[in-house]
Amino acid sequence: MTLNTSERRQAVTAEITAILVRNCGLDPDAAASAPTATLAELGMDSLALLELEAVVADRHGAHVPENAALLTIDELAELLDIRPPGEPAGPSPSGNPSGNPIPAPAADPDQPGHTENTVVINAPIELVWQLTNDVERWPDLFTEYASVEVLQRTGETVLFRLTMVPDENGAVWSWVSERTADPVRRKVRAHRVETGPFEYMRIGWHYDEVPEGTRMTWVQDFAMRPTAPVNNRQMTERINSNSRIQMAVIRERVERERVERAATRQDATAGTGAGDE
Repeated sequence: MTLNTSERRQAVTAEITAILVRNCGLDPDAAASAPTATLAELGMDSLALLELEAVVADRHGAHVPENAALLTIDELAELLDIRPPGEPAGPSPSGNPSGNPIPAPAADPDQPGHTENTVVINAPIELVWQLTNDVERWPDLFTEYASVEVLQRTGETVLFRLTMVPDENGAVWSWVSERTADPVRRKVRAHRVETGPFEYMRIGWHYDEVPEGTRMTWVQDFAMRPTAPVNNRQMTERINSNSRIQMAVIRERVERERVERAATRQDATAGTGAGDE
C-alpha cells in the first residue's frame, strides 16, 4: 500500500513517538495531551535524545538534527526522512511523479531484533532498584554470569566487563558494556561497547510501582553481524527465552532478600526492648 503525503507524515510521527516511548522513557499520555510541546518540554533530556538518535540511525539510517530538543514530535517527523512501518520500498509519493504503483517488497526475513520482557516482583521499588543495579552483585542475582569487573565509574555511569558461565560447549563469553542509571526516573540505558557478534546492542530497563510491588521491564534492540552464528530472528527467540528465565530467578532472589531483611529488622527491634521502661 502506498501512503499519501498526509498519511506518511502521520505514520512517521507515530513511529517516532513509539521509539520515544519504548526506548527513551517518554510518557505517552503527556505526549498525547501536549502535541505542541517540544521534546525538551516533554522531559526528553540529552541522554534520551542520544538514545533516539542511536535507534533512528540503527533502524532507519537517518540522522536526528542537533536542535531536536526544540522541536515537537510532528516537526521532527517532517524533517526526518525515514520510512514508516508498512510503507513499501521505493521513492515516497512526492518522489514518484509517474504515479505508477510501487510493488511491495518481500518481507524482510531478518529485520533488526527487538525484545520486551516484564516481571512483577513483590518488593518495594527501592529494594528492586538497589539490588538489580548493583552490577558487582550480578553473579549472585543471575544464573548466567560468572563475574563482573567494574572498569570505570563516572557519576551514574558504569563501564564494566561481564563474563558468562561456560556454555554447554565449554565456551566462555565476555564483553564490555556501559550502563547509565537515572534513579529519579527509575530508568537505565545501556549498550555493549564490545559488540562481538552484534552490529549493535542497546538495552533499556525501567521500573514502575504497581499494587503487587514493582514491575521491571527489559527492552533490547539489536542486530546481528552477517558473520554471526545466528540471525536476528534466532537471537530474538534466545533473548526472549533467557530473559524470562533470568527474570524468574531475579524475582525469587529479590523477594527472598526482602523477607530476610524484614526478619532482620524484626530481630533488631525485639533486641532493643522497645517499649520497656
